[in-house]
Amino acid sequence: MNLIRSLVHLLFMGVTVVPWALAVIIASPFVSSTRLYWMCAGWLRVAVWGGRWILGIRNHVIGYENLPVGTRDPAVLLVKHQSTWETFAMPTLMPHPLAYVFKKELLYVPFFGWAMSRLDMIHIDRSKRAQAFNKVVQQGQRLLDQGTWVIMFPEGTRIPRGHKGQYKSGGTRLAVQTGAPVIPVAVTSAKCWPRRAIVKRPGVVEFSIGKPIPSQGREPDELMREVEAWIEAEMHRLDPEAYRHGRAAAH
Repeated sequence: MNLIRSLVHLLFMGVTVVPWALAVIIASPFVSSTRLYWMCAGWLRVAVWGGRWILGIRNHVIGYENLPVGTRDPAVLLVKHQSTWETFAMPTLMPHPLAYVFKKELLYVPFFGWAMSRLDMIHIDRSKRAQAFNKVVQQGQRLLDQGTWVIMFPEGTRIPRGHKGQYKSGGTRLAVQTGAPVIPVAVTSAKCWPRRAIVKRPGVVEFSIGKPIPSQGREPDELMREVEAWIEAEMHRLDPEAYRHGRAAAH
């Protein structure tokens, strides 16, 4: 049954993304970047809605009170990355527009990537590391100044349940350079949507939002170690079964 549900949801996303992406592409010359963002977030809500009613996946968010409340208060969100689910869900859960930092190859994905290319986000060429980071800082500062929060996955790729990837300091370097606080987010999406899995399982995905960590006067590596410690401790608290038998390891 889970296989059938998963295939139906995949078909549902494929059918709905095409007209939505075309609408975004057509509208992009005529509407503001913020309105275009919320148009795309509309499709993500549809995908998450489908995930709830087709797959049986529900979201539960802890720590909304830790988010900045001002319309232009900056934030760099550093999020645990276990599956595609949090990529889709975060814009539907956050009150501010988000700007993802992502590899430029995603822009070539039919329809989905084409629509993303019209959004004011930060796509980078990973082969040009110094230039890529300079672009992250320049665009990140501009986006933060206008009230858009920057979101990054510090492990860089999706990590299996119960494991820990290598936390890279790009997000904290951006925070230190711009003075924006860091907000760590733990996510248990792999309980329902494992990495690279076709078959998804019903259940509850926990999103735990940590308290803002000031970045001013900090060293990026030291700040990232604090972010890593909070996220991994929170992952153990939220999903103890995944770590019960010592499965957690660097991946």
